[in-house]
Amino acid sequence: MNFKRKLLIAALPLAFCLSSAAQAAMTLKIAEIHPAGYPTVVAQENMGKKIEEATNGELKFRMFSGGVLGSEKEVVEQVQIGAVQMTRVSLGTLGPVVPDVNAFNMPFVFRDNEHMRKVIDGEIGQEILDKITNSEFNMVGLAWMDGGVRNLYTKKPVRELEDLKGMKIRVMGNPLFIDTLNAMGAQGVAMDTGEIFSALQSGVVDGAENNPPTMLEHNHFRAAKHYSLTGHLILPEPIVISKTTWNKLTPEQQDIVKKYAKEAQMEERKLWDEKTASSEAKLKEEGVEFIEVDKKPFYDATAPVREKYGAPYAELIKRIEAVQ
Repeated sequence: MNFKRKLLIAALPLAFCLSSAAQAAMTLKIAEIHPAGYPTVVAQENMGKKIEEATNGELKFRMFSGGVLGSEKEVVEQVQIGAVQMTRVSLGTLGPVVPDVNAFNMPFVFRDNEHMRKVIDGEIGQEILDKITNSEFNMVGLAWMDGGVRNLYTKKPVRELEDLKGMKIRVMGNPLFIDTLNAMGAQGVAMDTGEIFSALQSGVVDGAENNPPTMLEHNHFRAAKHYSLTGHLILPEPIVISKTTWNKLTPEQQDIVKKYAKEAQMEERKLWDEKTASSEAKLKEEGVEFIEVDKKPFYDATAPVREKYGAPYAELIKRIEAVQ
């Protein structure tokens, strides 16, 4: 073998590695339980496209909407091990694992949606994202999605607190939420989103609690025709990325992901407001009765829940309440 050929053969592995490094693209999966077209899905899809463009295709994204990769709890578990790279997660799911987020999970901790948005856009919102990042959850908190105002929807109308007595109401699997409904006189029943419709139809539960877009998109209105505007929970929802994946990104890539996640936070808000308005109109067309209630009895009834769960976050809750 001549000298030139020896040099060529020796150089091949290095050339192949350099070529692979230049061409290799990391494909990141985003999973969502909500269907295509839902505000959080659209905002994350657009985020993924912007990141692809900004990284010249080094980072690519695939959206898996409609719960095709499992329930929210199952997706969270997949993100923790890096099998799924990103998701938007409900704080109710996060609360049992990252207790600090439970400050946002308190019933009536936010005065209204505008108050909640000011909190998550400010230093408190970033602090909670950092708590997620610095926990043992193996996720990095990037930004916030607006999860809307949660109200009760039931088969029989709830016009006052006493009407809830004995009703079985689906909640997310967090003891705080179960206790919240129990304090109102109902029986809180933990259940995945995908199980609610059949549970309403079969009578396993008498109602659930969520925002108008979720009630509409998951067809819950077909089984529950009464929507009581209790506003007991206003839950922002973080976009998170697997820490396993995050640690594989370059500092420049991390900055790009953070930038466009924050942009998605503001884009989703606009989409959310539009979707909420159209969902309310559609639900009314479908015969859903929207019921104004006196919120004070609901607030008063849940005082023991705030006392029980809020003690470790008393200072933080005071700061939340002080935001104008």
